[in-house]
Amino acid sequence: MDLSPKDKPYPPDTLGMDSQEMRRLGYAVVDAVIQRLENKHLEPAIASQELAPLLEALGGALPEQARPADESLELLIDSALFHQQHGDHPRYFARVPGPSSFAAVIGEWLGVGFNTIAASWPGGAGPSTVELVVIDWLRQLMGLPEDTEGVLVSGGSQASLTAIAAVRALKGQGCVYLSDQTHASLLRALVTLGFPEQDIRILECDSSYRMSAQSVRDAINADKHNGLKPMMVIATAGSTNTGATDPLHTLADICAEHDIWLHVDGAYGAPAVLSESGKASLAGMERADSLTLDPHKWLFQPYDAGCLLIRPGVLEPCFNMNPEYLKDVQAAGSATDFRNRGFELTRRSRALKLWFSFRSYGVARFREAIAYSIELTEFAEAHLRKNPERWEIISPAQIGIICFALRGESAEEHERRARELSESGFACVTTTKLKGRTALRLCIINPLTTQADITETIDRLGY
Repeated sequence: MDLSPKDKPYPPDTLGMDSQEMRRLGYAVVDAVIQRLENKHLEPAIASQELAPLLEALGGALPEQARPADESLELLIDSALFHQQHGDHPRYFARVPGPSSFAAVIGEWLGVGFNTIAASWPGGAGPSTVELVVIDWLRQLMGLPEDTEGVLVSGGSQASLTAIAAVRALKGQGCVYLSDQTHASLLRALVTLGFPEQDIRILECDSSYRMSAQSVRDAINADKHNGLKPMMVIATAGSTNTGATDPLHTLADICAEHDIWLHVDGAYGAPAVLSESGKASLAGMERADSLTLDPHKWLFQPYDAGCLLIRPGVLEPCFNMNPEYLKDVQAAGSATDFRNRGFELTRRSRALKLWFSFRSYGVARFREAIAYSIELTEFAEAHLRKNPERWEIISPAQIGIICFALRGESAEEHERRARELSESGFACVTTTKLKGRTALRLCIINPLTTQADITETIDRLGY
């Protein structure tokens, strides 16, 4: 069948922009992105602004007629995109940075440019295949069994929400065990899914900010004694506060003994397993029944990219959806409809950027970058220990995170110093609270960060 047009071809843009103008604007965007990547160390690590001036610059009446595209590009770059946290800045140490790589950006652009969807096999066989490949690559990197299934989502919050919903559909309602260092998104997921408060056990962490295996045992035994059903233990592989990892082997043994699901939140720390020291810290992670990780953190992808890896045959019984209007886009045989592995029906392809960056750089480069970040955090600890009269280590360097405090200073003073440093634009840091004590915290995962960046950041905090 001849599908070629019989006369004038269709315009390449739905609303009529000609190809020459599309190329000109596209090249302008590429130039702007590369210029920023080359000079991002010269911009502030975070920049904020009040609402009124931003609205004045970006708002106004709904534009009935076209405005110059170059003017709009400049406004977006200078006003909207400048005023945000720059998570890929080499001195952005707050929360968890997002130091994305250019190859991943290229993969993302391709997906957007081709208007890619990865919801059903007939509607997106190519993108779905790429996602299956990427999931298996991630599965291999994390050391999980060969039959592990998975799905790419927006981030750790959605990944864990998806896992908990699927496990409850499999095992029924029951008690869930987590620690006071478990990421807040996990508790939110439980509440969102309607878990009653009496089924949620928040256990106090030990002196190393790890989940206490003995506390888990005691809580499970008490619940069983009272006729309740233990359903899931939520462990952490690299906590957001301190980088600490729960005793995964011991928790896996407990879960196996009582037929309890072990969900491991590795949204931050799981990729550290690519390094030798990280692999030792994360021992036992491979025994998880389900595992979350965020490639937009330590795998250097642009936002957003989260992943859930899980035992086979759990997701689709929970999320399978094939109404009459989707019958013509339903997978047959061994093909996969990713819409049936989670909440999203409309799904862009988050796999393209991972696939392209893994092939462009090779896993060895990722290993080197992660190992460097871990070593740089240890360097930060060594620098702090050179001045013990001034600095106190609250939680030592653990897979990219260190927490410390100025001796004799109040919580308000720590918060003031962190705020002033961030407002200066030189670096962005935050405080956290550990067992009631406020501490300064650095999360160091950007391979562009230097030792000089670390020493000057710490010295500015301790002026």
